[in-house]
Amino acid sequence: MKVTAAALVASLGPAAAFVSTSSFAPRTAQGAGVRHASPLQMSIAVFGASGLLGSEVTYQALQRGEDVIAFLRDPSKLVVPAGSGGPDAGKPLKSDKLKVVQGSVVSYDDVTKAFAGGDVTGVVVALGGKTKDVGKTMLTDGTSNIIKAMKANGVKRIAAVTSIGAGDSENQAPFFFKVLMFTVMKNIFEDKNNQEALFTRGPGSDLEFTIVRPGGLTVEPPTGVINVISGEAGSISRADVADFCLGAVLEEGFPYLRKTPCISSVGGTSWTKDRSAAARGGM
Repeated sequence: MKVTAAALVASLGPAAAFVSTSSFAPRTAQGAGVRHASPLQMSIAVFGASGLLGSEVTYQALQRGEDVIAFLRDPSKLVVPAGSGGPDAGKPLKSDKLKVVQGSVVSYDDVTKAFAGGDVTGVVVALGGKTKDVGKTMLTDGTSNIIKAMKANGVKRIAAVTSIGAGDSENQAPFFFKVLMFTVMKNIFEDKNNQEALFTRGPGSDLEFTIVRPGGLTVEPPTGVINVISGEAGSISRADVADFCLGAVLEEGFPYLRKTPCISSVGGTSWTKDRSAAARGGM
């Protein structure tokens, strides 16, 4: 992503196109592009690294040449993602620049292990899971631990992924999704709202945070174009969300610091929630 271009389009109106212009080309079935490393070597801690989004962040950061600390509950689930992985998708994700830390995000002692090397320069929070499996307050409790550990180690940059409809973006969610937010997804959105409040009016307010609110998530390859919108959200691939998150923690002049951008893909406001087996990690 190129900051100057992004800053320009951010001023154009409700649907500014955030264009990725780095050397990581969108993948096709035949192969993949590769990002070059940042001018200054970074070490990125990814929380929720084995999830569909977290694995995209981890993989793309490694493709850029960055060092990555992958924090997760089950190391066996860390695989090359479907969106960016091309023919390698589903294979174990391994690299000499990858450090895996196993633990629970609701344990502060576990979270501190990710910062033990003293080299973390940025954090991406891509936590997820069903409420019945992870608890009603996992997002809030886990993110609170991450913020505490960041402050203890002098780390400032963080991108936290929540959802369209969270915080003050309720009216950017399609009607049918609003219905879910106030019914079957009520508990998870209460947790997401409290998670965001940690940054907007809580202990993380002095960090260089970006709260990322994506629309309907898919497992498609990256498009390289991200719409930062003020209207109703559309769909977006997890690969593009990951690219946006990496910009938030790697780029010095990232234009959405201390902001809560809602993002969707090139497709505009069409909403496609991918509910295929692949989108659910094969479940």
